[in-house]
Amino acid sequence: MPKHIAIIMDGNGRWAKKRFLPRVAGHKRGLESVREVVGACKELGVEYLTLFAFSTENWRRPQDEVSFLMDLFIRALEHEVDKLHNNNIRLRVLGMRERFSAELLERIERAESKTANNNGLTLSIAADYGGRWDILNAVNHLIAQGVTQIDESALAEHLSMSWAPEPDLFIRTAGEQRISNFLLWQLAYSELYFTDCLWPDFDRTALEQAIDSYWQRERRFGRTSEQLPDHLRRDIP
Repeated sequence: MPKHIAIIMDGNGRWAKKRFLPRVAGHKRGLESVREVVGACKELGVEYLTLFAFSTENWRRPQDEVSFLMDLFIRALEHEVDKLHNNNIRLRVLGMRERFSAELLERIERAESKTANNNGLTLSIAADYGGRWDILNAVNHLIAQGVTQIDESALAEHLSMSWAPEPDLFIRTAGEQRISNFLLWQLAYSELYFTDCLWPDFDRTALEQAIDSYWQRERRFGRTSEQLPDHLRRDIP
């Protein structure tokens, strides 16, 4: 089982458009998929689930859609945190936060504090997050500390997810085949899985199909197949 799964939840707007609904209806329906995938990951034994909810570039979207997404985030924190806590799930939020409202910041801090001691699945929500920002932010922290020679380990220690293993499996829905400024450093050796399924239609079955694909991969990290221990080899034609 992959220890860490990262997902770009794409296709909410297209899901709504296909049904002649406003884009915001797709975002609202997409929250149901989040609930199902979180529950499935917990049951399957995934230790870390990271969801890309709102990128630094998403501020360019129409203002009414951005406002709806921020309100949806607040409502989700209001209604879901107790359920996460009761299921021993820890919630963490990645990103800049400077452009969030005071109400949203307060709810994020309250949610993170309430679930901080949970040791089951760690659910990370990337919001106002960008992979380039993450790397630059780490470099600037090192410069501020007076570091003049930066190596990979030093940089990794200052990234937003320094406390988590790098993702084993990356999933993107809705047919797009790019990583769109998401966890650029951390996805270097992740297995990539792309599906045409729109996020509001992504359920446990779709997640298990992605995991099945992951099981068929041979993860060599620069080595040859012959160098791998037997339990990591895959009989791939």
